[in-house]
Order: sequence, then C-alpha cells, then structure tokens
Amino acid sequence: MHPMLRKAIEAAREAGESIRHHANKVHKLDVENKAHNDFVSNVDREAEQIIVRLLQRAYPDHAFLGEESGKHGPDSDYEWIIDPLDGTTNFLYGIPQYSVSVALKHNGRLLVGVVYDPLRDETFAASRGGGATLNGRRIRVSERSTMQSALLGTGIPFRANQNLDLYLQTLKAMLPDTAGVRRPGSAALDLAYVASGRFDGFWEFGLNEWDIAAGVLLVQEAGGLIGDMKGDNTFLKTGDVVAANPKVFKEMIKRLHPIMANR
Repeated sequence: MHPMLRKAIEAAREAGESIRHHANKVHKLDVENKAHNDFVSNVDREAEQIIVRLLQRAYPDHAFLGEESGKHGPDSDYEWIIDPLDGTTNFLYGIPQYSVSVALKHNGRLLVGVVYDPLRDETFAASRGGGATLNGRRIRVSERSTMQSALLGTGIPFRANQNLDLYLQTLKAMLPDTAGVRRPGSAALDLAYVASGRFDGFWEFGLNEWDIAAGVLLVQEAGGLIGDMKGDNTFLKTGDVVAANPKVFKEMIKRLHPIMANR
C-alpha cells in the first residue's frame, strides 16, 4: 500500500471515530448556518482538526484545503483535500448516510483518495495506478452495458443560486428505462458506490472539490469514467460531475448532450 494512502486511511478512520462518538448527541451540538441550508457543527470542525493534525505531523511540508479551514500550510507540490463530514445535514437529522473524504494531489494530479463510512465501517481507498479497494478487497465498477435497469445516484439542487430547472431537465433525460434514481446525500459516498458497483452511474451539479476529489480517484482506479456534463475534464473546477462504468457513462453523456448544448 502507498504510505501516503495508509496515512490518509488512518486519518479518515480517526475522524470517523470522533463523528461516531457524537452521533447520538446531536441535540447537544453547536450548529451554524454557513449559508442558507448549508450547516456546520463543532463535529465537522473537530473531525477536520483531527485529520489535519495527524497529516501535518507526518508531512509538515504539505499544503491543505479543508472545507472548514480553507487553504493553509506552506506552498507545496502536495495538497491534501479534506471534507471531514460529507453529509452534515444527514448527520444532524439522524440519517445514517455520511462520510469522511480525504484526498491528496501531487502537482495537480490526484494521488490517493479515501472515503470512510463511519457507521458501516467501510473504507474505500485508492492510489494512482494501484487500483481501488473496499476494506482491503479490490473493487470494480459495475458491468452493466446499457441504461436499461441501471441504478443511478444524484444530488438535487437545494440552494437559491443553483439551477433547479436545468437539473430537472437532466433528471427527466436520465430516468427512462432505469431501475431508478437515488439521492442519498453524500456525494463522496455516491462516487464510492459507483466505484464499487453499487451504483451504475452518478451525476450532480455544483459540487466542491473537497466533495469529490477522493471519489474521483476511486472511480478512475475502479475502471470507471468521470467527466463534466459534456464528458470533459473540468469537473474539479466546475463541480459538475458525471461518473459511471464506461458504457453507462457514454449513454449518460449522450442523454445530457441536447440539454447542455442549449445551456
């Protein structure tokens, strides 16, 4: 195992233990609104501090981009990208679907990625060129060859500045012939589910880099494809993401093409 991946797993699992500790005490938490319907609690901050502290101790010359702490650390070719609690709203409402996401970029390329589900004790991990695993066992994207009976994941826009009308057009295009669409509430886990074949595909608009960085590498190392809504490589900048096994990815992009051409 890549030594930096081992350290990322350790950090994600330690943060997950902290989150589990607070899961039954949500009513006692200090919760703030960063923006409309965008919550943060002391659990998010504590989990991020755990991750940063452990990684800084191991790699003091690395930089960091955290959802709660922003960019910090020295100028470096290495940058850790952290979402300490992806699915905060689920966590606060007692819905058991959230995760810890830790990724590392080297000279702008994703090098390692971990998505940890603290409730199911599932560790999805990947290193560039080293494949993707779930609790140490190799995973691959699904083998479904068409959208027929495909199960898709998504995220529904809920903020005022997001284009709900555009999203609804894409939903209408995706639904025919599928087994359905799920909106679980943690994009990091959604991408991990694509990597492990639980979802055949996933799409969402307007995500942040910390939401998707680890999941992107998981999908790629599990044999899947990931792109923006046109199939291009702007997804880390735009946050518009389509991910699937290669055949389903091609069909999803085909269905999105007439919508995005008129955008």
